[in-house]
Amino acid sequence: MPKLWNETIEAHRRDVRDAIMDASATLATELGLAAVTMSQIAEQSGIGRATLYKYFSDVEAILVAWHERQIARHLEHLVEIRDQAGDAAERLQAVLEAYAFITYEHHGTELAGFLHQREHVARAQKHLRNLIRELLTEAAARGGVRSDVAPGELASYCLHALAAANSLSSKSAVRRLVQVTLAGLRTRR
Repeated sequence: MPKLWNETIEAHRRDVRDAIMDASATLATELGLAAVTMSQIAEQSGIGRATLYKYFSDVEAILVAWHERQIARHLEHLVEIRDQAGDAAERLQAVLEAYAFITYEHHGTELAGFLHQREHVARAQKHLRNLIRELLTEAAARGGVRSDVAPGELASYCLHALAAANSLSSKSAVRRLVQVTLAGLRTRR
């Protein structure tokens, strides 16, 4: 019985944290980063201010936690794509395309500019670079990707090239960017 109670409390706390983070991100998007207050967040998430302060000390802490959760979800999504069936080249293409679409869909806001300067983003970039490097290593071993450039360098090249997706105007343009990036990775004949 106590285990069930603890699981219920943990689930409730997680739900409250999620509601706070989601309300904060919505408010920051609608009102602008500087305009968001703890009172507004409490009201939007349907909790009291005292409860809000039990979870987070300020608006910045909430938004950083929200962003960390978003990044973790994106990385989990990319790992799921990597783990799908198919050969190394197909999985590489699928991961690069998914990353490009994440970049395309989450760009250019005041909130993104504020949050992307944080340490958790650098850690996530390192994980992402390693994920892509491993796929490139596997694809190179099978002859589908050039081996004259170190996989780590190619991974950095891919990430920088696909960062351009944040300025593109359509999903078709994102797909073309991925194809151009992949063309630069292919083995020369």
